[in-house]
Amino acid sequence: MTMRETGTPFGSALEALALAEPDRPAVTCEDRTVSRAELLAGVRAVAAEFSARGVRRGDVVSIGLPNCIELVQALFATWWIGATPAPFSHRLPAAERRQILELAAPALVVGEAGAEGTDLTVEQMSAADRADRADREPGPALVSPVWKIITSGGSTGRPKLIVSSKAAVAEDASTAAKLMGLPYGGCVLMPAPLSHSAPFSITVNSLLRGSHVVLMTRFDPDGVLELIERHRIGWCYLVPTMMQRILRLPDAERLGRDVGSVEIVFHMAAPCPAWLKRAWIDWLGADRIWEMYGGSEGQAMCVIRGDEWLEHPGSVGRPAVGEIEVRDESGDPLEPGLVGELWLRRGAGAPSPYRYIGAEARASADGWESLGDMGRVDSDGYVYITDRRTDMFVVGGANVYPAEIEAVLDEHPAVRSSCVIGLPHEDLGSVPHALIQLAMPVEDAELFAHVRDRLAPYKVPRSLERTEAPLRDDAGKVRRSALRAERLGA
Repeated sequence: MTMRETGTPFGSALEALALAEPDRPAVTCEDRTVSRAELLAGVRAVAAEFSARGVRRGDVVSIGLPNCIELVQALFATWWIGATPAPFSHRLPAAERRQILELAAPALVVGEAGAEGTDLTVEQMSAADRADRADREPGPALVSPVWKIITSGGSTGRPKLIVSSKAAVAEDASTAAKLMGLPYGGCVLMPAPLSHSAPFSITVNSLLRGSHVVLMTRFDPDGVLELIERHRIGWCYLVPTMMQRILRLPDAERLGRDVGSVEIVFHMAAPCPAWLKRAWIDWLGADRIWEMYGGSEGQAMCVIRGDEWLEHPGSVGRPAVGEIEVRDESGDPLEPGLVGELWLRRGAGAPSPYRYIGAEARASADGWESLGDMGRVDSDGYVYITDRRTDMFVVGGANVYPAEIEAVLDEHPAVRSSCVIGLPHEDLGSVPHALIQLAMPVEDAELFAHVRDRLAPYKVPRSLERTEAPLRDDAGKVRRSALRAERLGA
């Protein structure tokens, strides 16, 4: 049961924008731009194709495409006929793809040609867009009873689906948009894949607010700055990995671009090291750097702007939606300042904003839930994230949080990205092992010295492993559990 199923359908909101300013740009991807009128025409044509293939209101449409204009068309075409889009990464291994499709039980799978389970390809969608469909109109836009189904849980090896409790009603879609300062009629840059929750929601909300969305098919640090300069981007989404790679560009490239149009750089998805956040604040100004903390489930969300962060360094802000408290291993609340497991809820007696398919929530009897994050809350209510509960390991009786070590490693100019895992040790229980992807040659001794100067001895990695393979995906996520399992198996 959704919270509300009455109001303006997403498709009707898109139609109103197209009627108001048909020639205004709606979506750009690489060298192609479609206007509002062109986007609407494509959405209606694809919606008619979906209907002809048997998709009905309440059905699920699974979409496994890279960022492209056709992906946006598929999303809004799904909503137009009252169905629910369930985007997933087109790069998934076949086994994980099969698991996700089995959980979603879609009426239609949109994907790349040759991909397992695909019912409709981009080429077929494009043909539908070009065809004369006067005799196959999709009908009026409907309200989908569920506005999104997001894939999650890949880091544990057990995919799950997060099903929103909200309907696809334009009036209800703006809560997060307001918190993030998304503009009306602005220009928004999205360099991350829409198969992830935040990029998906930001892109959809931006289009519903009449903004021009510029998509990147794949993140490129210089490409971000080039697009900001070319399109006069006002709002930009980044994750800490992207921020680090942009900052590491040669000064001539980074400072040579005109980024004066940017009003907000919004980052989330992973903890941001303090040194990296300060560097961006020094570059663009504190009022431009915003951060959000919260899960795709949406029980609670924190937001903090850079100037507020300078007064509370390391914090992700105070809850702007819902409640957060810290509990010990027994489930008892902890005093301010003490590190424990973070528990979240929308509010006492409030309905859940989601449900899982393929998993059970880690929940308490009084309505609180945990996403597995460790952290603390200070006496003023500001939340500080330490790491994931499942990623923490114990060295000689002391808790070690990989994110803290990774932040120090990533600060070294030779390190492009890092991932720290705990490996078994006969005497200490576990010891840190660091996987590093380098940007330039460096001796192990220099990296060890860099970490020793900044962390306690038990946190210094006992071993370093160099890798050419990317450690994080395009959304800044790292699969520590999988990487650890591979090392243990070897």
